[in-house]
Amino acid sequence: MELEEKIFIHQACVSRVPIFSGLGEAHLKEIMRTVKAVSYKNKEIIHHAGDVSDSLYIVKEGKIKIYRLSESGKEQLIRILYPGDFTDVQPLFMDSLHHSFAEAMEDTVVCVIQKTSLQELLIKYPVISFKMLAELSNRLDMLERQTMRFTTEKVETRLALYLVESLKQEKDGNEFDLPMSKKDLASYLGTTPETISRKLTEFVEAGYIEQKGNKRIKILDLEQLFVVSQ
Repeated sequence: MELEEKIFIHQACVSRVPIFSGLGEAHLKEIMRTVKAVSYKNKEIIHHAGDVSDSLYIVKEGKIKIYRLSESGKEQLIRILYPGDFTDVQPLFMDSLHHSFAEAMEDTVVCVIQKTSLQELLIKYPVISFKMLAELSNRLDMLERQTMRFTTEKVETRLALYLVESLKQEKDGNEFDLPMSKKDLASYLGTTPETISRKLTEFVEAGYIEQKGNKRIKILDLEQLFVVSQ
């Protein structure tokens, strides 16, 4: 990889990460010197549960899914990381092992910061620590709400709420692409791919949505879909 390309990748990683926003150009250049770019193929494992945790991974391009496996081997999707997102940092400070798996969902480029370098940055620039704590608090809140949904809500309620929330992320229009396969969506919502397919079909028959291709969803009746999500 040419030097200019490496510098560009490092700049993109640093500039796209919210926890580094607000730092001056000189500080960002300092952070860039600690970054290493690594590429992963689709479905390639970035780290396993039980692996030593010695680095922070920041998504530059592509998507990463974070998941755990039950004792029976069933996959439970925790979250999906998009460009600008970073992997969990708790293992970097609480202990030395990852508690989950990280897998590329497509060809992905990550920027890696070693544990020692990250700790030095957090001490030198407290603003990074505060922003990281804010992101971790947001993740904890989302995880708690997800757990509550599993135990108190029906599958159609969970799915409808997910579709409503996905549409909110779109700036314009009433269509969006599901960011994951039905298998991953089923794992995320605590059900099976067959149930996801059946409930989507029921939403189509009720006139709430239109399925356009394998992943494209068009919301036809947001009000009724919102009612189902309550």
